[in-house]
Amino acid sequence: MKKPILMAVTAAFALALSACATNENTSSNDTGTPGSTSGASSLSGTINAGGSSAQTAAQEAWRAGFQAANPNVTVNYDPTGSGTGRTNFTSGGYVLAGTDAAFTVDQASGPFAACASGSALVEVPAYISPIAVVFTLNGITSLNMDAATIAKIFSDQITNWNDPAIAALNPSATLPDLAITPVHRSDDSGTTQNFTDYLAQAAPDSWTWPSAQTWPTTLTGEAAEKTQGVRETVMATSGAFGYIDASQASGMGSVSVKVGDAYVAYSSQAAAAAVGQSPIESGRAPTDVVVDLDRTTTSTGVYPVVLVSYLAACQTYANASDGTLVKAYLTYVTSSDGQQAAADHAGSAPISSDPDLAAKAIAAVNAIS
Repeated sequence: MKKPILMAVTAAFALALSACATNENTSSNDTGTPGSTSGASSLSGTINAGGSSAQTAAQEAWRAGFQAANPNVTVNYDPTGSGTGRTNFTSGGYVLAGTDAAFTVDQASGPFAACASGSALVEVPAYISPIAVVFTLNGITSLNMDAATIAKIFSDQITNWNDPAIAALNPSATLPDLAITPVHRSDDSGTTQNFTDYLAQAAPDSWTWPSAQTWPTTLTGEAAEKTQGVRETVMATSGAFGYIDASQASGMGSVSVKVGDAYVAYSSQAAAAAVGQSPIESGRAPTDVVVDLDRTTTSTGVYPVVLVSYLAACQTYANASDGTLVKAYLTYVTSSDGQQAAADHAGSAPISSDPDLAAKAIAAVNAIS
């Protein structure tokens, strides 16, 4: 069974506020970091950030926890999509970017407008989440599919719900004679890059396009902007079939993906297992902690349709006050408390469940100045 994943951002925000009141009593320092019991935070200012829409619910929880402990700091996060997030960070519009697709090794050399000359890029894995393959069919809430079947649906090779390929994998389901409407992201999307990476790795004979943040223009289907747009389009369209961050998949029909000889439903635990089996990408600086995801695993209980969403920052900021605020915020985000807040309210897998990955992320954050 998949772990229920909350989608209500307002509820997540309110619950995170109550949780952070408890967390304020867990540690003592006077640096303005969350958990301070030694007096009012000395931090003040504004962090302008944005990017990944998949991070929306997690960011609400992180902002609530951090701002409760640091009431003179405002954290603005605009879920513009991963592509826009990277662009705005590069141009200096954001001092911190959320992205479901890491900067490439070449891009990581910059320059970035908010960073001091010669600064290294800091990228830390902050949000691990399954990508749910979702659909809307009357009376059906769960289906089994292998990677090839999913790829053929999105590449216009399977166009009807009662196709023999789907029926063979779901002998107990009464599939309708109904056209499938594939739904994909219209914007530059790290979720799309992760999803197409899964298709390219796990079903190369059926999906012949490379991993990319933009959907192939030669394919049909409906296009929708951001995670919420895909969710709304799939839910409003009988026969629709899409992919979204699992934090917003509550109440939707979903696919259990074939891994080895079993079908695995999405869950934070199964997503974490996929990350735990994957190495850190080679050729990166120590502050650039990027996971090289293996989508072809056959291990039990692993869900390979997963995204690792990053927060991108400068190791050294042109404006030192930006560095102070961003370092404090990321210290909370990557802490056990911050990761648990996201897990509770967005259904993500805490990076703290992988001690080696968490240690690398924390070391990268500690290098910020």
